[in-house]
Amino acid sequence: MADPKGFMTTPREVAARRPADERVRDWSEVYPGSPGRALLPIISQQAGRCMDCGIPFCHSGCPLGNLIPEWNDLVWRDEWQTALERLHATNNFPEFTGRLCPAPCETACVVGITGDPVTIKNVEVAIIDKAWDDSRVVPQQPEWHTAKTVAVIGSGPAGLAAAQQLTRAGHTVVVYERADAIGGLLRYGIPEFKMEKSVLDRRLKQMVLEGTQFFPSVTIGEDITGPELLERFEAVVLAIGATKARDLPAEGRELAGIHQAMEYLPQANRVAVGQQVEGQISAAGRDVVIIGGGDTGADCLGTALRQGARSVTQLEIMPTPPSTRPTHQPWPTYPMTFKVSSAHEEGGERLYAVSTTRFVGDDEGRVAGLDLTEVRFEGGRFVPVEGSERHIPAQLVLLAMGFVGPETTIAEQLGVELDERGNIRRDEQFATNVPGVFACGDAGRGQSLIVWAIAEGRSAAKGVDEYLSGASKLPRPIGPEVRQLLV
Repeated sequence: MADPKGFMTTPREVAARRPADERVRDWSEVYPGSPGRALLPIISQQAGRCMDCGIPFCHSGCPLGNLIPEWNDLVWRDEWQTALERLHATNNFPEFTGRLCPAPCETACVVGITGDPVTIKNVEVAIIDKAWDDSRVVPQQPEWHTAKTVAVIGSGPAGLAAAQQLTRAGHTVVVYERADAIGGLLRYGIPEFKMEKSVLDRRLKQMVLEGTQFFPSVTIGEDITGPELLERFEAVVLAIGATKARDLPAEGRELAGIHQAMEYLPQANRVAVGQQVEGQISAAGRDVVIIGGGDTGADCLGTALRQGARSVTQLEIMPTPPSTRPTHQPWPTYPMTFKVSSAHEEGGERLYAVSTTRFVGDDEGRVAGLDLTEVRFEGGRFVPVEGSERHIPAQLVLLAMGFVGPETTIAEQLGVELDERGNIRRDEQFATNVPGVFACGDAGRGQSLIVWAIAEGRSAAKGVDEYLSGASKLPRPIGPEVRQLLV
């Protein structure tokens, strides 16, 4: 183990973010330099808090099965190259998860039973950021080429993980993306202040040098049909995400100025990197209401503040979460507790246990505000609290209420079956009912975490490799038993 008494003698410490009044004036990451660089002065001591417990429950908390105690010990011993190798053994993109994952590994940490858990996510991002700074992340060429061809549809974290694994297994892999640049939601859904796109671009460059081929601005189902895919490729991986947004069919929904979060965020992300967006949806000088209290809502909050919103209010229908782990979500499960993201530190107001009853417009047909009421959960549904009605002004309303499933055009063209939730049905090998067609990530699982997307992409790659080659040396991070336990 690392420091035998570290978990008792060293308090948990994380890197300090830049001052809120400074960072809302730019789009750079909220940590000075990068989160990994910001953590380096304290990372050895923090890694030393890992107690190398007999049964590392952090493994069960992490869908990737990251070898957490191993690389904690290696960082404490200043063996950074070996730590990088152990990190990459289970995770293709630790610089993504180290910035964006909510760290279910930490809520499963044994140290966290009676104290503060190990800063696992911080150690992870420090390892990979230092490796990039030291030029130790290099392309991994396959030992041989199989002459088998695979199409990966979608370039989010699931598609990228599947593509990298299959390229390294020796297959010829082509990734199609309908947007004008590769990355999926990593490119246009995640704000620059959470992950600068240079972090994505350097990993894509590695993948190109390994042999993966990328084709943006190609809409599968239109530019290339499902039957044409099956004719051109020996296997197809559907990593198309769950991009059908949940709507709010309240009175006045048709008013101008009410937008889905994924209409708003991609435009802001383009502008943040210097692109021009005609008719951009902007929060500048407006009262903004965000409906939805999750990560996407927080991304909208931070974006609106940087655009110069007059006020920002975030609404959530659920009650205020507790500050400590509730009894019905015991260790090592992931608890739903009150969280303060970097965007919440910067401003805005959060209202819990409220529901929008109608949108109110002005004489020009634009939204001017909304009516809401407090609610309580009773008899299996949310019930309005009598006398709690109120009106709040809003000239921009952003719907960040999650997603209901994948778009189904390509699934219909391929003849792929959907499950009862509208997701793509697949078996334990991530294979669909159509031979040679596989599905992974949110398209098959439903809206989930980035760490699950990478894990599913890696697992699907193994299924594809076995289908094409009869056997596979690729690792499978999620077995069917573990998947059922952690769903």
